[in-house]
Amino acid sequence: MSPENSPTTSSSVSNQHWLFRWIPALDSLRDYTPTTFRRDAIAGLTVAAVAVPQAMAYASIFGMPVEYGLYTAIVMTGVGALLDSSKQLINGPTNAISIAMLSALASIPEADRISAAILMAFLIGMIQTGITFLRLGDLSRYISQAVIVGFTVGASVLLILDQMKNLWGIPGLGAEHHHDPFLKRFWLTMTQDVAWNWYSFEVAMLTIIVAIAIKWINRRFRVGIPELLTALVVAGSFVWFLKLDQSGVSLVSKIPRSLPSFAKPDFSWSMSRDLLSSATAIAFLGLLEAIAMAKAIAAKTGQKLDINQQCLSEGLANLCGSFFQCFPGSGSLTRSYINHQAGAATQWSGVLCAFVVAMTVLAFAPLAQFIPKPALAGVLLLAASRMIDVKAVLYHIRATRFDAIIVAATALSAIFVSIEFCILIGVVLSFLIYVPKAARVDLTELVLSHDGVIREKGEGETSCSRLRMYNFEGELFFGSAPEFESHLAKIEEDLSKETLVVILRVKHLRNADAVCMELLERFLDRMRERKVEIALSGVRDDLYQTLLRTNLVQKMTAARIFRELSTVWSSTTSAIHWGYQVIGHRLCETCPRKNAAYNEPDQWHFMI
Repeated sequence: MSPENSPTTSSSVSNQHWLFRWIPALDSLRDYTPTTFRRDAIAGLTVAAVAVPQAMAYASIFGMPVEYGLYTAIVMTGVGALLDSSKQLINGPTNAISIAMLSALASIPEADRISAAILMAFLIGMIQTGITFLRLGDLSRYISQAVIVGFTVGASVLLILDQMKNLWGIPGLGAEHHHDPFLKRFWLTMTQDVAWNWYSFEVAMLTIIVAIAIKWINRRFRVGIPELLTALVVAGSFVWFLKLDQSGVSLVSKIPRSLPSFAKPDFSWSMSRDLLSSATAIAFLGLLEAIAMAKAIAAKTGQKLDINQQCLSEGLANLCGSFFQCFPGSGSLTRSYINHQAGAATQWSGVLCAFVVAMTVLAFAPLAQFIPKPALAGVLLLAASRMIDVKAVLYHIRATRFDAIIVAATALSAIFVSIEFCILIGVVLSFLIYVPKAARVDLTELVLSHDGVIREKGEGETSCSRLRMYNFEGELFFGSAPEFESHLAKIEEDLSKETLVVILRVKHLRNADAVCMELLERFLDRMRERKVEIALSGVRDDLYQTLLRTNLVQKMTAARIFRELSTVWSSTTSAIHWGYQVIGHRLCETCPRKNAAYNEPDQWHFMI
């Protein structure tokens, strides 16, 4: 036995294939080059410069200490990058997930929020991993893009409203208001009998202006100054120099100079039960966010994605993160876009980004205590404004009334109902609107004209009294049963006492189910009582199997079922020929068969 064919070698190859399959980042190393590393390193450094301020800002959205955002940016980004199917997607804390967490944890006492957020990461990770093993990840394609657009609008509005308290330096409400709806809490916050802090507003505006100015400089002079990080440094220096913290400008609490350590989540059954419904909604939201971004990048790079693997990476990233003091995250729109634009070649850019964030925490953590909370609010207001794709919103509103309704309903439910359930509301509404549209069966009558053309019957045109032909098209499932039944009733009403044969062309009937098969069987029974012969033409294989299983083939006899052939309309031609054999010499006065020039099937042609 040669060494290549030995059991040991085969086992080693099998193990390698397993590793490459489940850890795509290792597969990328097989053709890794110094040039590839340089591209990944530049992209990783660039993304890290954005990830640090974003992680702190996103943690502050739902009241988490900012270090937990940094922990999430380290662990989730690193684990997600190793397992991602997408080579450019960056995982970690995201705007949308943090806004959803704000709503999900609203009823949790402030003292329990950290443990609840970490437990949420565990629950979400378990749900997403379960979705992966059940291979349900690709179900995301059944969610309308209008739902995502509406969610983005609603989430952006909520984020802006929530940050008003930090923008104006207004203290948050007490625990007694945790159960109140978001808009009520916002109103109570903004109408508190406290003085608004103009210094806080000025710091937030300074942060926004500096970030916008640096972004313009980057575009104008093609440089790579980290806009958000620089804006936070400028705002922090401004507050420190003028000692504005003594004038009521809040600062971020001191961040420990340490990396996330292993710690089990607080597995509380009562809290798990309370959080489970929100965790399920956020789990689907996270998958949608990550898959949508991965697909958008793949469309530009030409990479082939494994959606199930992408779901696995999201699930395991949240699951692992929950054991290292992380709150839930997903694929980041902003950081993934920056990673792609910076030239990232493989998943290792995400690993390098996580490493740089970790080194930043160890080197500069003590300086974070000088970052003003209004500056983080400015960063979040910028993020909220950039979340809304105005072109996409206008496009969906103009496209169809259906899309406009879904966008508006999802956005409004995010604001007035619940951010984590607005996608579910949008999906249910889209199905309620779409199913009646899908549950349509169209019926047209066909005729054989005197010049041998099989075509749709024209308005005012007389049909043959002996042989009637009808063409069906649509979805033949329970939703379309009422319409299908009404079409069959119309056919019965149209038939005269002279009618001998009815041909139903069913080539374009799809997804037949038991309800509609039963309606067809009753129709056949009634036609038998009237001594009218029924034939089906254009019967595809899937419909034939359904007819076979419901005993309709035996009931009609196979001779009356004309299966679809490779030649278009050939089965219908055969069915008409059979019908005229049944009629024999009992032709009607205007029968085209009396025209000798077009008397045989091979002389008939079709107008479609």
